Amino acid sequence: MTTTALDIKKDAYSGGEAASRKRFSHLLYYLFMIVISCFYFYPIIWLVLSSFRENREIFSAPFALPEKVNLQNWSEAWNVGNMSTYAKNSVIVTTLTVAGILLFASLAAFAFSKLRFRGSGFLMLLFMFGLFMPLQSFFIAQSYIFEHLNLKDSYLGLILPYIGTGLPLAVLLLKAYLDAVPGELMEAARMDGCGDWLMYWRIILPLLVPNMATVGIFSALNAWNELLLAMLYIQNDALKTIPVGLLAFSSRYMTDYKLLFSALAIITLPMIVVYLFFHRYIVAGLTEGALK
Repeated sequence: MTTTALDIKKDAYSGGEAASRKRFSHLLYYLFMIVISCFYFYPIIWLVLSSFRENREIFSAPFALPEKVNLQNWSEAWNVGNMSTYAKNSVIVTTLTVAGILLFASLAAFAFSKLRFRGSGFLMLLFMFGLFMPLQSFFIAQSYIFEHLNLKDSYLGLILPYIGTGLPLAVLLLKAYLDAVPGELMEAARMDGCGDWLMYWRIILPLLVPNMATVGIFSALNAWNELLLAMLYIQNDALKTIPVGLLAFSSRYMTDYKLLFSALAIITLPMIVVYLFFHRYIVAGLTEGALK
């Protein structure tokens, strides 16, 4: 049975039509994503542009471009708002919080996924409950405990609850990845004489690096932007973090918007840069845990 020239033309036409439909669908997809990206990025762009303007410009033409780039607003916001102290405190709290979450979550994920011990199911259930409990549900009891332990007005007063609220999601993500790691790898390590601690350090920890990058970014963003606990537990101005420090730019009767926008730009842009730098690791960590 021979293939005629007409059949070849039909096949070529159908193939070209399918390729055209595919290109058109890809074009629609990218146009849709560009529109969504502009929708989310416009407030950030507007914030940065407004930080270069005077208050009269912001009120008279809020959506216009700045008449000139006034970097003095950033310098004034940094100095007048005592942002150097607040930034230092935020860096300390965020760094120690992320380190604590990564350490305890990786250990807990290893134990729940690869070790067998009594009560593991019940303990994992408690972590699951932590995903659904709002902060306000245990704030009164936590505040009472911190008051008697003299943890208020200290870094630990923020670091400990930040670690506690960040652990449930971190443990769940890391455990989901370790569940897909073949058990034969653990058995081979034990045959070579690896104990639990050596196995965690030499095998589990290197495997978790992409997922720990994902957890670390999410934890850093949450700790960097948290306001409620920082406002209630820290009264000493020398220990306040950036979200609480921003309240100094707004009073009961007046808000200095140019300095407020400048301070917001100063603290927002570093987090965006960090996310852009690590976004490949974040996507890799999420997809590896989902696909495996």
